[in-house]
Amino acid sequence: MATHRSALRIALNIGLDSALAAAAVPLSRWLMDPQSDPLQPAWPIAWAVAALLIGGLPFRLSTQYWRFATIADLVSVAAASVAATALYVIGLVAGFGAAPPSPAYPALHLMSLALLLSLPRVAYRMMQGEQANDASQPVLLVGAGEGADLFLTALATERSPPFHVVGLLSLGQAQTGRRIHGMPILGAVDEAGAILAGLRAADRLPASLVLTEADIPGPVLAGLMQAADAEGLRVARAPRPTALDTAHGGSHLDLRPVAIEDLLNRAQWKLDRDGMARLIAGKCVLITGAGGTIGSELVRQVAALAPRLLVLLDNGEYALWQIEQELGHAAGDRRIVIADIRDAGRIQAVMDDYRPDLVFHAAALKHVPMVEGNPTEGLLTNAIGTRNVADAARASGAQAMVLISTDKAVNPTSVMGAAKRLAEMYCQSLDIDARAHLGQPNLNLPAPGMRCITVRFGNVLGSTGSVVPLFQRQLAQGGPLTVTHPDMERYFMTVREAVGLVLQASVVGCDRHISDGGIFVLDMGEPVKIVDLAHQMIRLAGLRPDADIKVVFTGLRPGEKLFEEMFHGREPPTPTDFPGLMMATPRTADPAIVGRAIDEIAAACRAGQEGAALAMLGRMVPEFDHNADGTAGLARG
Repeated sequence: MATHRSALRIALNIGLDSALAAAAVPLSRWLMDPQSDPLQPAWPIAWAVAALLIGGLPFRLSTQYWRFATIADLVSVAAASVAATALYVIGLVAGFGAAPPSPAYPALHLMSLALLLSLPRVAYRMMQGEQANDASQPVLLVGAGEGADLFLTALATERSPPFHVVGLLSLGQAQTGRRIHGMPILGAVDEAGAILAGLRAADRLPASLVLTEADIPGPVLAGLMQAADAEGLRVARAPRPTALDTAHGGSHLDLRPVAIEDLLNRAQWKLDRDGMARLIAGKCVLITGAGGTIGSELVRQVAALAPRLLVLLDNGEYALWQIEQELGHAAGDRRIVIADIRDAGRIQAVMDDYRPDLVFHAAALKHVPMVEGNPTEGLLTNAIGTRNVADAARASGAQAMVLISTDKAVNPTSVMGAAKRLAEMYCQSLDIDARAHLGQPNLNLPAPGMRCITVRFGNVLGSTGSVVPLFQRQLAQGGPLTVTHPDMERYFMTVREAVGLVLQASVVGCDRHISDGGIFVLDMGEPVKIVDLAHQMIRLAGLRPDADIKVVFTGLRPGEKLFEEMFHGREPPTPTDFPGLMMATPRTADPAIVGRAIDEIAAACRAGQEGAALAMLGRMVPEFDHNADGTAGLARG
């Protein structure tokens, strides 16, 4: 049945083109001499039709879709017209012995034939577009580059397009006033508010803004969403280019939601990829917490740098299975190790077995309220576990250990943050101690050259237990979204960006000229208010804050504070030569003192003496202002 319909369409095209070729003869005669009878003689009309059918064969005129007529189709029409005119004139002279009525006649015939073949195609294409527009959704495209061109091309191939475009916004000023596929570029993105107001006044306001550019800076996107929100418009992304590639049969125009990560999209830091390759390639690398958010991204990025052996360590079987399945067979040689970093003997045995060159320590308990409810567990994991990993790595001859820390370690109000600060202190002291013994091989110290590199940063979007997955679940349930306090704000970064900078810090930290014991701090940009994040996520879901989805405030939880900080007052930041990385001036203690304190805390935790453990923690971290019940965190740490 489909083949039959296709044959009928081809036959209809042949008939229409034949009629247009026949009409070109009297039209060209009339243009040459308006006083003559354009229909006489009649016999050349039949030859003109035959000439087009023969001349049009290489250009497949009969198989063209008029509804989808493009510039390429019109070029084929022009070429077929030239070929048909040449055949027609040659046939008149050589075959029938009839000279053209005038020297200008071939040019007039070519012009007439090309116009008659082109104009119906263009008119039919425009008529079909206008009919579709009556039932389709008006959209404004954001971006005036290849993405917009691809979207408009795909839209033109739809029999019943779901959208019609009212215009485009460009990312810069230079394109304003120009057109793409006949659609006007109305202005730049930073003029979106005024442009939308003008469209509303003209009763041409779109229903949605469609992002056709893949990489729009976060601040620009945030401003665009604010302008769209003021008009009650949805913002969505165009389908991926592969879905729009009509050359490969794709024209799926289902819009995608904008990801919350897009709002944090910043200019990419220039990273020393060669330095990372030199650090990782051919080495044995061990990653603790390899199944977690940071750990699994470390696994992905380290695996891409061709280590000799990659050891994935975690105490969660399922988390390890997930990242192992994701890596598949393409990530080279690796080992999966189920182990608890709180078990010093087991960790030392693993280190002795694999003798890693580099250790990335991402394993930790990170959920503040949960650690508040289980403080001894938090101390045993975050402080004692870190010491176990550091000591074992040093004893087994590791070149460097990298500790993943947190902004919650600065002026901590939670057990989780204070425990991480104690872990920072131990690694700082170990690093300084190791540097002090360089060049003294007779001291019989294990691997005195090991660097202990600490990297501190804030929240990563989408991490386990973070606010973004919580909001996503609450949105799926119809709300409300719960925020602890209207003034609460946090630093956010995408996990890929954070891990890239962690690897960069590792390269820099292995430089012997870097300050001993210094803490690398990632440039997190400006902090984000959590209530603003909630509102943005509601808008990204195509809903209206408070009208469709409520935001409710639940009060600070134990251990929380309103504002996180990246630097303590006594560790002022110093720049590095690498953008995105800063260093906190070392603020250290004697390693023996820190080690004895950790021993006492460990003994108290194992004996169930929570109060004694917290008291010792407070002595070691004097800035620890414990917000045990959630009421003391309203002031900045």
